Amino acid sequence: MTPDKRGGEVVIRRQIQATRQELFDAWTDPEGMREWMCPGNIATAEVQMDLRVGGQLVIVMRGPTESFEHRGEFTIIDRPRKLAFTWIAKSTDLHPTLVTVEFFEVTATESELVLTHLEIPRKEVSDQYQGGWKQIVGRLEQAIGKKSKKQGGEFQSSQISLD
Repeated sequence: MTPDKRGGEVVIRRQIQATRQELFDAWTDPEGMREWMCPGNIATAEVQMDLRVGGQLVIVMRGPTESFEHRGEFTIIDRPRKLAFTWIAKSTDLHPTLVTVEFFEVTATESELVLTHLEIPRKEVSDQYQGGWKQIVGRLEQAIGKKSKKQGGEFQSSQISLD
């Protein structure tokens, strides 16, 4: 019997002190993503996006000695509930995988973020993405916490949602 080398999926769950709208907006703000879309020794990320279904997403993560390019296409944009996009990288053998980020209200000021990454080609790649996405979500939580402190502990929102 040979070991199972299929990758499968990664699921990250985290409760964050932020509204669903604030989390969704963070995932759709290329400038803000530069700060937190940085796993491991990645110092910064360059993010370009055309935020519409079928629109392109390009993220180049830059570390001290190398860069990692990720490309994709938005498949779902459902503010403030869900964002989904394909994810193509050297680590996925340049085959599309699917990332879905969902936002669930826990309280008026706390949400659960659930990130699911499907169709990963190999187990060792799944393991890398498990660690990377966990770090990214942790850095997002830190960035939102800093933003909240700068705004006096209350988030400012310029959009009204009737959800």
